Amino acid sequence: MPNLLAMSFEGELAPSFSLHCLAPGRTLPDGWGLGYYPKGEPSAAILKEPAPPQDSIRSQLAAAWEQVASNMFVLHIRHATWGALSDANTQPFARTWGRRDWLMAHAGSLDRKPVEIPGPFEPVGSTDTEAMFCGLLNRFLERGWRNLGQVDFDVLLGWLAELNEVGSLSMCFTDGRDLVVHADRRGVPLWLGTLAPPYEKIAFGDDDLDVDLTRRGAKSRKGAIVCSERLAPRAADAERALVWQQLEPGRVLVIREGAVVDERSTGGALEPPKPRLRPARTTAQTFDVVHRTTYKYAQAVERSSHLLRLTPVHDPLQTVHRHELTVSVPHQARDYEDVFDNRVRRIAIDTPFSEMVIESRSVVEVLDIDPLAYGPLHVSSMIPLVWMPWQRQVLDPFLLPPELPESELGDLAEYAMSFVKRNDS
Repeated sequence: MPNLLAMSFEGELAPSFSLHCLAPGRTLPDGWGLGYYPKGEPSAAILKEPAPPQDSIRSQLAAAWEQVASNMFVLHIRHATWGALSDANTQPFARTWGRRDWLMAHAGSLDRKPVEIPGPFEPVGSTDTEAMFCGLLNRFLERGWRNLGQVDFDVLLGWLAELNEVGSLSMCFTDGRDLVVHADRRGVPLWLGTLAPPYEKIAFGDDDLDVDLTRRGAKSRKGAIVCSERLAPRAADAERALVWQQLEPGRVLVIREGAVVDERSTGGALEPPKPRLRPARTTAQTFDVVHRTTYKYAQAVERSSHLLRLTPVHDPLQTVHRHELTVSVPHQARDYEDVFDNRVRRIAIDTPFSEMVIESRSVVEVLDIDPLAYGPLHVSSMIPLVWMPWQRQVLDPFLLPPELPESELGDLAEYAMSFVKRNDS
């Protein structure tokens, strides 16, 4: 499945994009997005969908809607590594600068967020790609570069090299006229397909995506197609007219109207990052735990009651071998379990005292020996159906009325949130 596909043509085409990855029974991606410039205008249109359902209506628009026509297309299929599955985190991203819309998409992931570049462009979502995009535009604005034709590419190469140092950087961005492409130096491949007329039918793709450039009418246009994977020909003309080559690591291309007009390099391949060492497993440890608190009063306390939660829990992560809780003042005590299965001691003191010592001594064996063992604990998450009478009495203020259905509860929560949004500064 290609993460990134960008296409530039010397004239307007109306290709069809068939997202087979959304078919029933397939593993769905975390999102997809298609950006293009209708009728060559500087304003971009974007179809995007986070966490798409099977056979989504929007994907059918990308396949059949005749209005999806342009000389520049950017398609991204997301496999999330940064941020939630939301519209704000779904590529391609768009920003307006220099009286035109800019688009950016990125195949790969940075190891950490890039250094924030101050300026008016700020990310809406939480992805590394959008933060990188806003940083580049803030740098363009600072230097007064209003389109890619004004960019000093020697300076831009330095910025791209810096970003590639902190993660994989196969990416593209465009102002609607020029398309800049960078091939990652860490090994994430990027392919360039050169399309040369004449041809009658051009279609290419793989098991997850098919692109048909001539489905809505044959127009022999020169073009350049950049993809994170080499796509196989689906028609006879595609095998002859579309020639693929893998870009060298660090290669930067500037594409305009379907032709490569400039070619640079940010350097050769980088050494692959060293794998992070896995924290070592340890052995189970046994600890003597002492909790001692002393209370002193200027005047004697004649009567008091206390609730003590000092008994360690016995669960799959630790074993309590011994526990003792002592109070230095004569008292009456009652031990019980609360509704959350915690051991609790309630004491009542009728003897006057001016000093009281509460001491808890425990011998606990800690069984959590693997820092990366995130398996779910087999602990009941449901309130027991059989309660003691006092447990029902304690929980009554927190339980939903049985006559309130889930749909009404959702409406009530939405209504309550409207007050929060209205008063949120």
